[in-house]
Amino acid sequence: MDEKALVRTLLEEQHPDLSGLALREVEGGWDNRMWRLGEDLAVRMPRSPRAPELLRAEHRWLPDLAPRLPLPVPVPMRLGAPSARFPNLWSVTTWVSGHPADLAPVTRGTRALAAFLTELHRTAPEEVPLNPLRGGHPREAVEDLEEYARGIADPAHMDGILEVWQAVADAPAWHLPPVWLHADLHPANVVNREGALAGVLDFGELCAGDPATDLAAAWVLLPDGSADAFFAEYPADEATVLRARGWALLRSLVLIQIGRAGDQGLPGGKPTWKPAGEKALSRVLAPFP
Repeated sequence: MDEKALVRTLLEEQHPDLSGLALREVEGGWDNRMWRLGEDLAVRMPRSPRAPELLRAEHRWLPDLAPRLPLPVPVPMRLGAPSARFPNLWSVTTWVSGHPADLAPVTRGTRALAAFLTELHRTAPEEVPLNPLRGGHPREAVEDLEEYARGIADPAHMDGILEVWQAVADAPAWHLPPVWLHADLHPANVVNREGALAGVLDFGELCAGDPATDLAAAWVLLPDGSADAFFAEYPADEATVLRARGWALLRSLVLIQIGRAGDQGLPGGKPTWKPAGEKALSRVLAPFP
């Protein structure tokens, strides 16, 4: 049975009221393969070992968060149970319309992103999990930044990378209560319409921690020269801005690395991520107040 037929059969067995809707595969996805279901819904099918738990986390927390967020997000509507046909849980969510930003970059969205993160970054309940590798200080996320960057970045950028990283590494850690984090804001996880930021996707990494990890989006998602305007809309202290810039540096290197893997046809590679990462890195290295 091909995958489309499998999805259709699972819907017929577990959610028959949805089974007659049109089903179209959607390109992309990392941990999950996605299908558009009718005009307003999507089916997400795990394809990595960790994907079921990420879907479970979204199903647990996102319905409560979504109503106060000022951008559309994929709200979980149904949870498919593991079965003899498919051994993992799967999810039906609302569909968020727009073009993924790794294919069509955001050209307008400073205020929209600042408003979204202002609403998201409220103190998280104690039961929300911490994730030090995504919500801690960026210096804790990589053992040797110089060694890592030399394997990815253009050698001409290394002096700038190390200068930025030194300031980041010296910045104090977040000392206030952990806040809600998306924790995976990069171009493939947002959509735009006619260049305007129009939605945020994939909340599987949802956790609590330092807001700096999401504030990296000021460099990773927004157009050149937008970071200053973003932080005017989302005021943050100097240390938080430095940590955010550090996270942006790390994210840009990861995007380039995954993009190169895509150029080489390697598993998990995404060719469209390389230019997104290179643009993000150039923004990180540009002078910033």
